[in-house]
Amino acid sequence: MTTPYYEDERATLHNAEALATLRELPTASVDAVITDPPYSSGGAMRGDRQQPAEKKYRGWSQNSDGSSKAPTSTYAGFTGDTRDQRGYLVWSSIWMTECQRILKPGGTFAVFTDWRQLPTTTDAVQAAGLVWRAVAVWDKGIGRPVKGRFRNHVEYVVWATNGPHSSPQDVYPSTVLRHTPPTSSRRVHLTEKPVGVISDLLTLIPAGSVVLDPFAGSATTGVAALEAGHRFIGVEMSEHYAEVSANRLRTVTQGCRDDGGQDAIDFGESA
Repeated sequence: MTTPYYEDERATLHNAEALATLRELPTASVDAVITDPPYSSGGAMRGDRQQPAEKKYRGWSQNSDGSSKAPTSTYAGFTGDTRDQRGYLVWSSIWMTECQRILKPGGTFAVFTDWRQLPTTTDAVQAAGLVWRAVAVWDKGIGRPVKGRFRNHVEYVVWATNGPHSSPQDVYPSTVLRHTPPTSSRRVHLTEKPVGVISDLLTLIPAGSVVLDPFAGSATTGVAALEAGHRFIGVEMSEHYAEVSANRLRTVTQGCRDDGGQDAIDFGESA
């Protein structure tokens, strides 16, 4: 097993390629996988999908009157986002199969996707041997306006379990999760999810679970998991985002509130 990039008593973060790290994790060792992989989307044509991530996915914020405001800042890009449809299906099936092995029987699997990749993602989930249970909608409340088209203000969460759902929690969540994205002044990742939407997903798992995110990004899943009393294992290939993630995890572990924003959470070399 590779040496973790960051580790404390409740969180472990690897700066490595996801599939290679997943293959090293023990069978039936985690309670939940909650993750937001690269979508390989951002356009209907192959040329559009092959644009750098920082050009395809730009964060839109909200004006005081509720209208959308074009992005005014840029974020570091990420790799692995240019696969075509067949390549994305094969790749997703491979890493999801590893997650199925790592999950305990009855464990929860939740993966984000967009409308273009929703059919492919549900196919991959089933090809991996997971039991597809539902699709939840993340309603962001805002979205890029395109004249004459529906506003793109939702993404999707494909929810599955590793076999029978043996220990359902006493919760009855809606399939519509309403949370606005992080504001541009606090966002630290190009496609960052709000902690609140991850917290909603965590209500489906038992207390004190081990939560795995093989595409950790800025560790929003880790932050939500730690704040809810779970343990966290994350994998992030980008060293830049691994450092951002480590700072956020350290913030929560030390009992501080994570407010996002790298300046507020960077402990420096002495940490």
